[in-house]
Amino acid sequence: MVALVLILLTGLVQVINSSAFNACSNCGNTAVPYPLSTNEDCGDKRYKVYCNNGRLEFLSATGTYYKILRIDPSANKLVITPPLIQKHTCYSSDLKMGGFVLDESLPFNISTHNTVMLFNCSDNILLSPLNCSSNSICRQFEEKVEEGSGCVDTLCCHFLKDSAMNSHKIRVRVGTCTAYTCLVDFKSSDPLDSWKYGIELQWLPPT
Repeated sequence: MVALVLILLTGLVQVINSSAFNACSNCGNTAVPYPLSTNEDCGDKRYKVYCNNGRLEFLSATGTYYKILRIDPSANKLVITPPLIQKHTCYSSDLKMGGFVLDESLPFNISTHNTVMLFNCSDNILLSPLNCSSNSICRQFEEKVEEGSGCVDTLCCHFLKDSAMNSHKIRVRVGTCTAYTCLVDFKSSDPLDSWKYGIELQWLPPT
């Protein structure tokens, strides 16, 4: 029995040491927890992120970099910045790339804690089960947030990115909607000045 306990403890120590040894060094002031990897010598290369001039970034499947705002390794989650809506327009900065797209072969997906706002949409979107009413929170963003001012008087909608939807894309394109932004853990009672902008991603633990 004692021998079995020692074997189990030795195995646990080896796992802990392996994870600690493989963790990447900080990117600027941001810790890079295992399994995230900034180079070939640390982390797990399937969980690739990028350290660019001291700023930790995530690369989408379309080649667009998004700044990583925060990481919760205990929950296997990270939050990236949503794209900017270009000044005096209603176009997201990643519009030419079709919006935010994840490589489905990698262990990341968009979590169900994201509320997406779409702007400058065509009438076809009214056939979808999104909230495009005058009470939609996208109206507040257009009217009260400077970044949304270029989208005033366009058709806008919002929706919760739930598990029934594609968890690897937030799509925008000319002819549907041309801009979007995203809130994490949004509640209808939240005042606008407390909104948490970001796109929350979760990852499958290494196997």
